[in-house]
Amino acid sequence: MSRTVCAPAALAAALPRLTTTVPREFVHRAAVAEVLLTGWRREGDDRFLVTAQWPRGHSFFTPVAGAEGRRHDPMLVTETIRQVGSLIAHAEFDVPLGYQFLMWDLSVTTHPGRLAVGPVPAELVLEVRCSDVRRRAGTLAGLRYDVVLRRDGAIAATGNASYTCASPEVYRRLRGNREPGLPTRTAPAVPPELVGRHSPFDVVLAPAASPAGGPADASAAGRAGRWLLRAEGDHPVLFDHPVDHIPGMVLLEAARQASAALAPAASAVTPASFTSSFHRYAELDLPCWIEAERDEPDAAGAFVSRVSGHQDGEPVFSCTITTTPPADPSVCQ
Repeated sequence: MSRTVCAPAALAAALPRLTTTVPREFVHRAAVAEVLLTGWRREGDDRFLVTAQWPRGHSFFTPVAGAEGRRHDPMLVTETIRQVGSLIAHAEFDVPLGYQFLMWDLSVTTHPGRLAVGPVPAELVLEVRCSDVRRRAGTLAGLRYDVVLRRDGAIAATGNASYTCASPEVYRRLRGNREPGLPTRTAPAVPPELVGRHSPFDVVLAPAASPAGGPADASAAGRAGRWLLRAEGDHPVLFDHPVDHIPGMVLLEAARQASAALAPAASAVTPASFTSSFHRYAELDLPCWIEAERDEPDAAGAFVSRVSGHQDGEPVFSCTITTTPPADPSVCQ
């Protein structure tokens, strides 16, 4: 009796195509559950295709509910595009693991009607084009990239970003003796419903102190458009691993929540698009003040907010957000 032995390659070819995530190290995540990208391939010298998947539910990037059904959180688009930048750097530009990245700007525009939560996780294809590629001593020093995010062939979002990267030695010279860690400072959260959240655990804004230095009423602080950044290191998504500065995604979440707090009515709002710039590292051990103002809403209820963060009187980041109201104003994230 003869036996047929399948070589590994033949066995793999006989199996259905399997989906995995990219290595978590390539997207600077400690938790595999927070890896959104599933694969990539080079399409040309400066062009790549990246695949991604969004879960139907997420512990922090919770779907936005409305009369037309549930939609994926637009900040999930932002995190997906952020992960693309580090993936391409490590996987295609040979940046060694352990190098540090500094994001200088990040912009996203979404098409809310194409962010609906379906009966299965959303499968995405991202078309990536790199430009302004700079190298130092043969190693990538920085680049800009543009992304077109498609779902079922239709454009669901677009975005672009730029960053520089530094070796561990250069980074230590740049940052001095700062060691990675997690912030432990506890500050009271503004009411979650003021910023479109259910749980205080997910709130990244604290009421600003009164002029006399005493505690301020949370609602009054929100209406005034000034808050203290609330960075809690035990949050498993915002602080996925020890860092020596406040991550950019925490700052963008602060901008989103500040925009929600300035909404004409106390309701959840959806950031349809934003443009952000990062000016310096946001330090873990210094108060970071978040300030925001908004334009008057248009006839549909959409409005533009301008949000900035400062430490020691120096600008840390700035962000302009175009916000649309939810279909059902009673629903918060």
